[in-house]
Amino acid sequence: MSPLHQQSDDSSRSTETRVSEIDKLSSKLLDLDLELNSNIPTTLWISDLHGEGDRFKSILRGRFGMLYQTCKEALPNTFSSEKIQYLTKIIRKQQYFEDDIIQMDMQDVILCLVEVLKYKLTNIKSHGTEIFRPEFRDIINRLLSGIPVPDPIFEEAIISNRLIAHLSYTIRQVLLDRIQVLGDVFDRGPQPDKILRILSSHFYKHMVDYVYGNHDILWMGAASGNRSLIAEAMRITCRYDHFEFLDRLGFDSSKLADFAERTYPVEKVTGNFKAKTNKGRSMEKALAIIQFKLEEQTIRDFPQYEMKNRLWLERLATMLRSGNTESLNDRHFPTLDQQNPGKLTNEEQQLINDLAIQFTGNKRLKRLLKFLFTKGKTFHIQNNFLNIHALVPSTADGEFEEFLGYKGKNLLIFIQDTISRVGQNYLTGQAQNCDDQALFFYLWCGPKSPFFGKHAMKTFERYFLLDKATHTEKSLFWKENMQTATFKRKMQLEFGVQRVIFGHTPVNYKKGVQMASEDGVAINVDGGFAAAYYNRGHSLVHTPHQLYGIILPTPNEIMEAERKLESAPLDIELIVEFPRPMKIKDTIAGKKLRQERDAIMQRLAKYVEKNSLHSTLL
Repeated sequence: MSPLHQQSDDSSRSTETRVSEIDKLSSKLLDLDLELNSNIPTTLWISDLHGEGDRFKSILRGRFGMLYQTCKEALPNTFSSEKIQYLTKIIRKQQYFEDDIIQMDMQDVILCLVEVLKYKLTNIKSHGTEIFRPEFRDIINRLLSGIPVPDPIFEEAIISNRLIAHLSYTIRQVLLDRIQVLGDVFDRGPQPDKILRILSSHFYKHMVDYVYGNHDILWMGAASGNRSLIAEAMRITCRYDHFEFLDRLGFDSSKLADFAERTYPVEKVTGNFKAKTNKGRSMEKALAIIQFKLEEQTIRDFPQYEMKNRLWLERLATMLRSGNTESLNDRHFPTLDQQNPGKLTNEEQQLINDLAIQFTGNKRLKRLLKFLFTKGKTFHIQNNFLNIHALVPSTADGEFEEFLGYKGKNLLIFIQDTISRVGQNYLTGQAQNCDDQALFFYLWCGPKSPFFGKHAMKTFERYFLLDKATHTEKSLFWKENMQTATFKRKMQLEFGVQRVIFGHTPVNYKKGVQMASEDGVAINVDGGFAAAYYNRGHSLVHTPHQLYGIILPTPNEIMEAERKLESAPLDIELIVEFPRPMKIKDTIAGKKLRQERDAIMQRLAKYVEKNSLHSTLL
């Protein structure tokens, strides 16, 4: 081949490569532009589910009352609330029915449902054609595009009814884009495993973001081998008599039960124990004593935690030795060595060894916790919101509290790194670092933990001391600080957000407590979902048009509504309405996408410049 031909071929290949690269960059640029101009995803927040699996499943199936609000946003303002209620009933039933007051025929209903679906599908990244059932996929796509459809769609009742069913099904599928869980699926309720199976299922896991709660930390630390947390997780489970939960996970608690019933017969369990069954009460007390012994050793081994005020066993031993026990409601402590109260008996040691083997090696528990270790975070930023479980540690004067040399955002990052390291070791069967494992104990109940936020966890006092004044767990400074404009601004600057969403501390709206601060910056979404609290709960919903809280119905309110064939009552707390639909470009994620878009524009501009220079030379 002549040099001239070789040069020509090289030039052709260079041109083809350049054109190919331009096409790729152009395609990426168009995708970014489409995403930036898409509506933000509709997001649901829920917090502190605490083992209420059946109730969570029921309310999730109903999408937390979001259907009415979605129809209201999607349809013209001329639609009355009665007409929207009528349409929501059709969507729920997935079939058409006539109403004497709301006079809408099948064609009217179909066109309205198409508008609702079109509104939801403006978020191009979240949904695709796979959401449509194949039988009516082409027809629905034509309706969405405004292309004429065959006359029988509107004229044949049997076909119209089937289309209404398909549209209704699809609308329910796309109501929700993201679920933000603010932690604490474990303890108190009987089905934390059910909640985790739902969240980690194929249908939901792609849309779930999760931040850890202190009760999640408790179980994660226990599963990774922290022995005081093993005793504590078991104690709380026995406190609520959740033996079926232990059976589902495959735990063998027979040795523990035998020891507890022999050592702490129920007639001698006179402390403030909550278990309803005799076995549960005996096991709860046995585990409490083992727990106190183990956690006191951690407190002594890690003086940097500054928790010496939680060392109660020496004080208890002194009371028992002196006979000065008037302040106690329980005096039966047969495993307490009064000369060395922190020492486990041989049988206690064998029991905790057995439980440690079961916790660290339990495959069913590992499958559940894999979701938390791999999906969970100490904090998560979505759109312009900071999502945390409880708090960012702070001082009385409104500064960020320092712990182990870290504070603010850096403290949460340090904790996340530790949790990730422990999780990796746990999931791969590697040895754990004792400092990392001890940190889980502190994160569960330490005063500077971002998951706890009280000056002490008064488990010992509540169990054994008659003076109720000693039972009080004083909340630290988060609540007060988040009511000041200065600290809220500090949080916004530290994390680069507009709002802070958190749970952990239940609030009772029946007493007039609102979810959001007046300026909407601080929002508490813990409304006491569990039966152990208010049995109600909150959720928060962010759509392109508004941000609003939902005060959920209690189980009794749901049952009463079903008896009357009505919808369960929902109270709405409107936090903010947006003057125009909020787009991805309006968010923190949008800022990063714009930077990516600008970088592509610069690369394309260089190709234009090279082409211009090449043309000039020719």
